[in-house]
Amino acid sequence: MAAISLKLPEDLLEASGRCADALQLTRAEYMRRALEEMNRETQARLRARRLGDASRKVRGESMRVNAEFDAIERDVDA
Repeated sequence: MAAISLKLPEDLLEASGRCADALQLTRAEYMRRALEEMNRETQARLRARRLGDASRKVRGESMRVNAEFDAIERDVDA
């Protein structure tokens, strides 16, 4: 496991310590879990953004294909 040095505002450090104590965790474990949760949330947001981007990219093509099918359904000679 790697070690880092981190400067935090005193109030954040104190609040983290109180929360860690309440959960019977070390402050380091509490912060590791907080980082893991933030990473999961960020990854989920990035996935949602990529999915939205992909959806917007294919939307125009889907509308064109739907229009073609609609034209075929209306054509009595098809």
